[in-house]
Amino acid sequence: MSLDEVQDVRTQDAEPAEPAEKATDRGGNWAAVRPLLLRLHFYAGLLIAPLLFLAAATGLLYAASWQAEAIIYSDELTVARVGDSVLPLSAQVDAAKGAAPEGEVVSVWPAPDTEATTRVIMESRGLPEGETLTVFVDPYTAEVRGQLATVGDALPLRAWLSEFHSSLQLGEFGRNYSELAASWMWVVALGGLALWLGRRRKRRSQLVLPDRKATGRRRTLSWHGTVGLWAVAGLVVLSATGLTWSKYAGENIGQLQDGLGGATPAVSANLTAGADSGSDEHAGHTNPDGTPMAPPPAPTTDVGIDRAVDAARAAGVTEALRVTLPAKGKGYVVKEQDKLVPVHLDAASVDPADARVMDELRFADYPLLAKMTRFGIDLHMGTTFGLVNQLALAALALAVMFLVFWGYRMWWLRRPTKERRLSVGRAQPRGAWRRLPVTVLLPLAAVTAVIGWFIPLLGISLVVFLAADVLLGFVAGRRRAAAA
Repeated sequence: MSLDEVQDVRTQDAEPAEPAEKATDRGGNWAAVRPLLLRLHFYAGLLIAPLLFLAAATGLLYAASWQAEAIIYSDELTVARVGDSVLPLSAQVDAAKGAAPEGEVVSVWPAPDTEATTRVIMESRGLPEGETLTVFVDPYTAEVRGQLATVGDALPLRAWLSEFHSSLQLGEFGRNYSELAASWMWVVALGGLALWLGRRRKRRSQLVLPDRKATGRRRTLSWHGTVGLWAVAGLVVLSATGLTWSKYAGENIGQLQDGLGGATPAVSANLTAGADSGSDEHAGHTNPDGTPMAPPPAPTTDVGIDRAVDAARAAGVTEALRVTLPAKGKGYVVKEQDKLVPVHLDAASVDPADARVMDELRFADYPLLAKMTRFGIDLHMGTTFGLVNQLALAALALAVMFLVFWGYRMWWLRRPTKERRLSVGRAQPRGAWRRLPVTVLLPLAAVTAVIGWFIPLLGISLVVFLAADVLLGFVAGRRRAAAA
């Protein structure tokens, strides 16, 4: 998947390509489309490659953060000694409250295995938006092992690296970089795949293995193409799942998913029967005099977290639990968060008054699109297959970094060395689109417009590329006219 493959070799001192290494001359539409793909791949690789390299480098750091987190925060995450029996969750919560009396407990994550601590999640004043205070409690002795500011399930190191990967720690403005990279990654990957498959070769093995006999630019191209071929599926998945978190394309993806009936369902925790899950059950409800109806008060009796968890376990919610405490008009919500295959993501809500299970939600009942989204996000984050998943992400990140390096190297090797002035490889000549048949050009333009609208940063940047290319072409034409 080179940045560009064809150039006027008569102006270069590069070694001539053997006939077997030239592009396949299939004629027809491919012969017309290929120069356009070359030019698009060249400009996308040249201008977007730095963003892809950044996304890969920061993603590599994030992939390693899981193991680093386990080492750096081992005191907080693990117990000193595995005991004979576990104390009630209520006792562990009381210990956490004693260690952080200023915090308000909002959820509890019981220890997922025998060596792990229980996490008591609190809201606390002074923390930035999105952060919570997590108190780590030994489930055998109720000893508080430590306190950390966390974002979701991410401890400080992984939370910082996650934000660095998504925005370079530049806030909302910085998120444009990762969305732009994700928007173009699949275009560069699939375009390069088509170009690589379209080449003629002496041996079929050269499609999937680097040509060790090649030298110079052809050797670099061989590595670039074969590594890109092996990585293309993973890159497309990373691009698609990355876009689901993006600001602009993510909104369109969410609306499309909802429209197709693939929205992720949520268990209903409302104490008022018939209210919709995930919304204010009293929104739009009024008293006879027209005044808004007040939400129901918090329950006066509470069976406690231990009985609520026991009820959820009896309903089949048993693995890697996360318990959300009751709020106004809500009951306990007990969810599974075991994302390793086979996943355990069932949920149940429990009435705090009598420990009655009010609602159950099984992952098996999720819509297909919701399941695919869940699996895709977890694959992107490196949780679905644990260490193997994280190693695969690291390998993909390294592949992207090498692909960018090899692409720029080919660009440099293709420069006209006979010229005295400093120069670099030229792009495929302009006007490739004029060679396209109307039956190909019109559908291609329509599909490009739809994709550009659905993925806004891709569309905007493509328009900028085209405008800059037209301007450069106009300037070059004026210079040629003046020289003539």
